[in-house]
Amino acid sequence: MTNVVLLVSDEHNPRYSSTYGHEVVRTPHLDRLAAGGTVYENAYCPSPLCVPSRTAFMAGRYTHETQAYNNSKVLERRHPSYGGVLAEQGVHTVYVGGGANLYRDPFALGFSEMLGVTRTGKGLGTHAIQAERPSSKPMSTTTAHGPVEDMYAPEGAHIDTAIDWLQTRAPGLGRPWTMTIEINPPHPPYSTEPRYWEMYQGLGDLPAHGIEQESAQHPAAQDVRDNGRWDFSAELVRDLRQGYFGAVTYVDDQLGRLRDTLDAAGLTEDTVVCYATDHGEMLGKFGMWGKTSLYEDSVRIPLVAAGPGFTPGQRVSTPVTSLDLQAALFHAVGARRPEAWRGAPLQLIPTDDASRPAFASYHGHNVRGGSFMLRLGEWKLLYHSASPHQLFNLREDPEELVNRWADRPDVASRLESELRAMCDPEAVDRDAEAVRQRQYHQVQALADQYGSETRLVPWEES
Repeated sequence: MTNVVLLVSDEHNPRYSSTYGHEVVRTPHLDRLAAGGTVYENAYCPSPLCVPSRTAFMAGRYTHETQAYNNSKVLERRHPSYGGVLAEQGVHTVYVGGGANLYRDPFALGFSEMLGVTRTGKGLGTHAIQAERPSSKPMSTTTAHGPVEDMYAPEGAHIDTAIDWLQTRAPGLGRPWTMTIEINPPHPPYSTEPRYWEMYQGLGDLPAHGIEQESAQHPAAQDVRDNGRWDFSAELVRDLRQGYFGAVTYVDDQLGRLRDTLDAAGLTEDTVVCYATDHGEMLGKFGMWGKTSLYEDSVRIPLVAAGPGFTPGQRVSTPVTSLDLQAALFHAVGARRPEAWRGAPLQLIPTDDASRPAFASYHGHNVRGGSFMLRLGEWKLLYHSASPHQLFNLREDPEELVNRWADRPDVASRLESELRAMCDPEAVDRDAEAVRQRQYHQVQALADQYGSETRLVPWEES
């Protein structure tokens, strides 16, 4: 009988970890997980924004299938959750954390237990829903940083809850179980608890590639920069990155606490342990901060899994997505997955398959139109509905500095054909815009009714 523990952080760019080769950011517990399991070197999220990515993972469908295109559109009940589908087959499914508050009614998702979750009456305001594309109202940029006492008290409480369940409930349950734990770091603000701030004192650095690069001048990149305040001093950039480094190591320590609990409870041998995140973080590269881009730093995620079915010390170069991770949960516990769901179990994916595509898309705030990513082997296509397309050779150019669209039309055509086999990008962009317009008019109607331009849209009405 195999069980699963999945720890999901928020906004972790994999390059900022010793597991993926960073020389400064320390992630010893993730390193230990990698040594005993498999590292996925080219893992991607379905969409580089919190709610679209998490709803896709919850429902096993691409973003254009859930229609949760932005942070103001939640998972609709016509899409069952993986927690509910597993529970219907006798698997005990546990969710721990605050991330389920992103959904209209988290208790309707069908998990066997939801711990640390409360029903939420809040919604999303106008920050992500503007009349024009790109947003006519600039986004605020979080520049808070530095040491903050008890910064991670909510996250610590969630990990404590998970540990208590693993110690008291899991050993005698008598049937397969899965536990998903979601925590917020290293998502901004770029503050961290004092010991993690001090750990990287003086080690905050500057991004190697700034706004002088061709890729930084692309309209999609400019949209992100134009809808925020990014004119940071070099000193502030170093401080923001220092805080982010500390937050990553905090997350790693929580992974260590969970692993130690499994060891002490005698559960390690029969438990698959996975670590992933919802999307990456540009962290100043190309002058961009946050996510909302299909460049590697924003759309690529860390993904490490160990336990039954995963080969110790193995590194997989085949492109995968978090939908493959979701499929891996089903495979681990021997459950059936709905045929229409996307992805294949990680355990069954070859280590170096250049013919397997990875797909992602973005339709949220900050951009003038939707964008689509198709990764195939060493090549990566960024198909933009409202700006010039981009093509990168990630083997020769892992930092995405040189657009090869013009000089490799053969590759561009092949990847575009693969993309169109997955979706009609023009039709999807029209649908995303129609959804956004409905949301905008709904916000305006509420503003007219209540006399506030920042009125929240209740989930039930979204």
